[in-house]
Amino acid sequence: MPIILIATDNAEDAKVVKQQLDNEYENIFISTNPDQAAQDFDTYRPDVLVLAFNVLEKAERYYLGLFRISSVVHTHPHRTLILCNKDELRRVYELCQKDYFDDYILFWPTTHDFTRLAMAVYHAMQDLTALKADPSAVELAAQARRLAGLEYMLDRNLTEGSERVEAISHSIACVEQDVKVTLDGFSERLSQGDFSNLVEVKDAKGLQHEIGLLQQGAIHGSFHSAVESIEPLKTWAQTFQKECASHLESARALKTMVEKMPGTIMVVDDDDLMRKAFRTVLVEENYELMFAVGGIEALSLLRKRRPDLILMDMMMPGIDGLETIRRIKSDEQFSTIPIIMVTGNSEKTVVTNCLKAGAAGFVVKPFNRKTLLDKIRKFLY
Repeated sequence: MPIILIATDNAEDAKVVKQQLDNEYENIFISTNPDQAAQDFDTYRPDVLVLAFNVLEKAERYYLGLFRISSVVHTHPHRTLILCNKDELRRVYELCQKDYFDDYILFWPTTHDFTRLAMAVYHAMQDLTALKADPSAVELAAQARRLAGLEYMLDRNLTEGSERVEAISHSIACVEQDVKVTLDGFSERLSQGDFSNLVEVKDAKGLQHEIGLLQQGAIHGSFHSAVESIEPLKTWAQTFQKECASHLESARALKTMVEKMPGTIMVVDDDDLMRKAFRTVLVEENYELMFAVGGIEALSLLRKRRPDLILMDMMMPGIDGLETIRRIKSDEQFSTIPIIMVTGNSEKTVVTNCLKAGAAGFVVKPFNRKTLLDKIRKFLY
């Protein structure tokens, strides 16, 4: 069951909201003390946060405060529902459209649709489940690369296996030839009387004939059987390679498809001109884009949609790029997202600090189009 946290500054309003959810959900908690707002969120870690303030400004101030104080809100996946009045509909619509919040309900001063809130929670949980389940383009690309690696490994091992079978067959043939030469030499020396002090040969031709029969019979037959016993292994390897061919072709096709998938890139920069410059370059490459004007907004967007890569400015209001990287990398579910710093400050200490914080790469402003795209491709695929 989902965990629901109702946040408001009015205990009576909280009870009214809770009553509308009690029939459908069990894990419902209330937070009304502003001094404990961050602590309550960190303790309950809600899947759905219902902002039940009677004024929209209070909800905005509360949620912004969470991102400044809470240690988990910026990385804990959750959905936000705002209860608003009719005079705030346009403003709250715009905030949800910008992904500051997820959904809103016309609730104050009263509502006649007592199931609307429960349905909104249901939809919020569906979105959250989909977010957790959907693999990113980078994750799919990584799996496709592993499949490509499997093809290489199979080809290499089958080739090495065939070469070893051939080497064994060759070694057996060489040993057979060596045995033949040795026996021929031994037979000749016997015939010439080199071992007369050990054995007397009365019929040299008969001895050579018997040794020849031994070579053609027992010895050659044994070596021939050894060679034949290896042949099924060679046949199996060839058959296995043919049977794998269609599957490996599918793996190659999957890799090609994944590489054509438009990766999702989050651009975090407070400069409107820079955001437009990024958009111009990246839209041409068919990347899907997310934009944030600062670290707090970027952290908020992360819980709604996971990007495949982040382009991060250094100097921003609120929390800077360096601190934003640290917060992202501190959470296991986001720690693998590659982050490229894009800043006008290229001092060695700045670059070093960014890399230590977890940045995957560094691009200096004003950026070169090719350099930026090469960096992105390097970490996306």
